[in-house]
Amino acid sequence: MSVRRIDPHAERARRNRLHPRHHEFARPAWRWTSADGVTRVNPHALGAIGPNGVKRIDRSGASVEANPAAASTSAEPARRQIVLDQPLGHIVVVPELPEGRLNDHDRDLFGLARQLADGHDLAVTAVTFLGGVAGFEEAGADRVVDLSARAGSGYDPVSRLAALVDVEAGLAPRHWIFADSLPDGGDLGRRLAARLSNQGANHGAGGARPATRVWQLSEGKTLSRAGDRQDILRDVARVLLALPECAEPVSETLHEARPIDLEALAETPRQAEVTTAAAGMVDRGRVAVDPQEIPLAQAPFILSAGRGVSDWEGYHHAARVLGASEGASRVAVDDGYMPRPRQVGATGTFVTASCYVAVGISGAVQHLQGIAKCQRVIAINNDPSCDMVKRADLALIADGDAVLAAVCRRLGQPREQTGSDGSWTDEESRHAAA
Repeated sequence: MSVRRIDPHAERARRNRLHPRHHEFARPAWRWTSADGVTRVNPHALGAIGPNGVKRIDRSGASVEANPAAASTSAEPARRQIVLDQPLGHIVVVPELPEGRLNDHDRDLFGLARQLADGHDLAVTAVTFLGGVAGFEEAGADRVVDLSARAGSGYDPVSRLAALVDVEAGLAPRHWIFADSLPDGGDLGRRLAARLSNQGANHGAGGARPATRVWQLSEGKTLSRAGDRQDILRDVARVLLALPECAEPVSETLHEARPIDLEALAETPRQAEVTTAAAGMVDRGRVAVDPQEIPLAQAPFILSAGRGVSDWEGYHHAARVLGASEGASRVAVDDGYMPRPRQVGATGTFVTASCYVAVGISGAVQHLQGIAKCQRVIAINNDPSCDMVKRADLALIADGDAVLAAVCRRLGQPREQTGSDGSWTDEESRHAAA
């Protein structure tokens, strides 16, 4: 007898459309892509039996199938495999890889590269300065060049530029695509465009000047934002600096991401040039920044509190210990515990944190809209059936105040109490509402 095993985490992600990994598990059983690239539809799999025994029709395919036979249809390959053995050229994408992984902006860059490469036998090549990065296959990369041994992880644009010049000499790509953000991709892309212009390379129809603030590729030309003026329409340049949402990320194909040994292609390594050029630049590391001074929309780590928090002094202490920016739900702001600029949600601030911790927040629809683009959500709540727990990647069903106190003790920075009333002695924890 065969027993059907169910992964509860996958089921939760599949049912929750706001989950950041929802697209990985929500492959509709009634529609799939066959090996020859044709979309197949099973009309018998549209209906599903709900928990109350009533048959419902969900044409989005997100409903849970009532029988194992219908679920077996989802075993069909959702993505067709693409293998490009002998490409006619390369389109190089230099992702930013914040925190060592692909973010949404990086995937948009690969989507833009696929628009330029598909139908022309061109390979989309990812150039990375970090080793061991996963996800290039799903993002749309046919080749991967690892330059982690040539440039350090700190701020060293001279060494990175020299490494990209070696990639230019070895692959001679048709186009270079960077993220138009400073000081990472925007700075490096402009440096490369200036170097190629000084070397007098063949820049094609687009010319040596880079195309900045690219947000769309239309009819063989690029559209670039120009402030209040009309968008700039021009031929596709060799160096493109693209904005977020410049293209749809790859979702229907799976690519090879074959590594390329750049040493085998390069005839004369330029290590001496890199050492000489980088001698006048010193990386003094990162500067410590108060998390509360970071704009909430740009904060990478947010510890947000709601009505379920009763020990606000302990909450502020935990935010300092964790180095997190403080956020709050609308209820906590209306009750006067947090200032209005710290409100998260559709009626407050939309956040894109890499990690969002919600303590005592039930998860109103406006709040869930505000955290839709957060990469990882952790919920701490007493109610296992609240919407925030359903949305979270990791949920702790416990008292929020107790969990935060336990975390501070585990990190070796517990909060001391004196007096019979248990009042806190640390005056730095007093929250400034201004």
